[in-house]
Amino acid sequence: MRALRYPLIGTAVLLLAAPLPVRAGERGVIGGQTVKVADVPWTVALASRERFGPTRSGQFCGGALVSRSTVVTAAHCLSREVLGVEMSEAKDLRVIVGRDDLRGGAGKEIALKDAWVNPAFNPETNAGDVAVITLAEPVADKTPIALAKEGDVAYQPGTEAGVYGWGDMFGNGAYSPTLRGARVAVLEDAMCRQAYPGGPEGVYQPATMLCAGLPRGGRDACQGDSGGPLVARGRLVGLVSWGSGCAQAGRPGVYTRVSAVAALVWAHSIDPAPAAPPPAAPPPAQPSVAPPVRPPAAPSASPQVAPPAPGSGKRPGRRPL
Repeated sequence: MRALRYPLIGTAVLLLAAPLPVRAGERGVIGGQTVKVADVPWTVALASRERFGPTRSGQFCGGALVSRSTVVTAAHCLSREVLGVEMSEAKDLRVIVGRDDLRGGAGKEIALKDAWVNPAFNPETNAGDVAVITLAEPVADKTPIALAKEGDVAYQPGTEAGVYGWGDMFGNGAYSPTLRGARVAVLEDAMCRQAYPGGPEGVYQPATMLCAGLPRGGRDACQGDSGGPLVARGRLVGLVSWGSGCAQAGRPGVYTRVSAVAALVWAHSIDPAPAAPPPAAPPPAQPSVAPPVRPPAAPSASPQVAPPAPGSGKRPGRRPL
């Protein structure tokens, strides 16, 4: 879940102010649309039926496939606060690849061979919110996504980006059974500092964090999207980490800045870092295509409505996503 200060998930700028066409009854990743995992094959779900119940395959967070055997996600997703137990005690943790609808059985569920959680992750500030998962078997038929490097033009303010996940669709605990995506924009650090100067809502740290969203709100990642990908120009630029509420004006989603943790990712991957692809526009978030917060909370009595897990969602206090 996105860590809410709720730590969290998601967000974008004036150039994205015009709403995208959405079919009647279609919502999700707040302000988003249905996306096909075939269009964003690097988007994966973290799941545990034992911890979160069988509905929606036990999904509780998102992640991104960055090599055949390596998935990156948010550190808080694998914390005791989110799982309810130490990660070593969650015996049925799986990474789900190639599944649009979590109620079905498409794609593949892969066990974890190993997982490295950044020991420098600070749950109070959400700094260093990254974890690296090594799959028990490599994925042969999915295309990994390249990690953005320091100085990448994809980090320029105003750059269009997409955030993806199966999280809360309305900010009320109603999680999506199908993959959703929303167009957002990379925001200026000054705007993010103003939104989160410190105090109970958290403090924005540009060296390791990235802010994205629409100034007027309306599009954002939310609970259950934590660890999911923020993609711009064909590269992974952020991981849903935290924020204050979901899709609120003046409260954009905050993401782990991938360029700041890329070296850690490859240091804990069994695969070599792939060559970066040429710049590309992000896939459109339309009914047939797929883009801040954290894993879904613990299961509730309702099949698709769950209370937020402690400390998950966008900001602390905020929600971890």
